[in-house]
Amino acid sequence: MNGIIIIDKPGGWTSHDTVAKLRGLLGERRVGHGGTLDPMATGVLPVFTGRATRAVSFLPGDKEYQAVLRLGMTTDTQDITGKVITSCDNSVSLQQVVEAANGFLGDVMQTPPMVSAVKVGGRRLYSLAREGIEVERAARPVTFGRIGVTHIAGHDYALDVSCSGGTYIRTLCHDIGRRLGCGGVLARLRRVRCGPFTLDGALTLEQVAAASGRASLLLPADSLFSALPAVTATPAQRERILHGGRYTIRDTSDGDYRVYSQDGVFLMLGRVREGVMETVKSFFDV
Repeated sequence: MNGIIIIDKPGGWTSHDTVAKLRGLLGERRVGHGGTLDPMATGVLPVFTGRATRAVSFLPGDKEYQAVLRLGMTTDTQDITGKVITSCDNSVSLQQVVEAANGFLGDVMQTPPMVSAVKVGGRRLYSLAREGIEVERAARPVTFGRIGVTHIAGHDYALDVSCSGGTYIRTLCHDIGRRLGCGGVLARLRRVRCGPFTLDGALTLEQVAAASGRASLLLPADSLFSALPAVTATPAQRERILHGGRYTIRDTSDGDYRVYSQDGVFLMLGRVREGVMETVKSFFDV
C-alpha cells in the first residue's frame, strides 16, 4: 500500500505510537512519518507508506502551529508537563507580550531543549534528560515568519506561529517568558500545517480504523511534488529509468520534474541538467 496519509495526531501519543498503529491498520510494514510531534501535541502528522516512504526526506520543513503560552513559571521541560523550577506573580500587558514575541521574528538562534530528539555525543537529549543529565547544546538557526499573539485569560496567551523546520515552540515560549522576566511554558500545542499538508485533509486514527477501503484514504506520492512540472517518458526512456540510467531529453529546461510513464504511472522525481534527465528518487514498484 503506497501513499501518504495525513493524520490528526491525538494527544498522549508519540509519533512512533501513531506509526505503529497505522502499520497495523493499513497492513503495511513500511511506514514512516515526517515531522515529529511531542506526545502532548496534536495535529498534522504526514505518514508515508510503502514505496512512498522514499519521499519523506523531500517533505518541506516549514510548519504552522497554534500554541498556548502560559506566563509566570518555568519547568524542566519548558512545558506544563514538567517539574516547576520557578514561579512568578509579575503581571505583563498584552503589548509587552507582543513586543517580546516580535523580537524573535526572522532568523534567530535557538537552543534545543533537553527533551528534544537531538543527538549529543551519540545519545538523544531526551534520553539524557530522563537520567537527570543536562549537557551543553549548540544553538541552531531557525526562522519565524509569524508570531501572532492573543490574550486568552489570566497568564495564558494564544500564539499563531509559522516557522522553519527544526524549531521548538516550547523553547519559543520559554524564551518569550525569559525576555519578559516572568518565565513562560508551553501549555498546549497543535500543528495546523506541515509543508503542503494542512488539517483540512487530516484524518483521526478512529476515522482510519472505521474506513472500509483504507487504500482510498492515501494520497499518491507525487502529490508532494505537485508544484513541479510533469514530463512523460517514452517507452525507451522508461526502460532507462527502470534500470537507473540517464537519458537525453530535448527542449526541457534545467530543473526538477515529476516523470510519468505513458500510462500515467509516477516513475520518479527527476532532474534535468544540460539536456540530460537523471533520477533523484525513483517511486515505481520494483
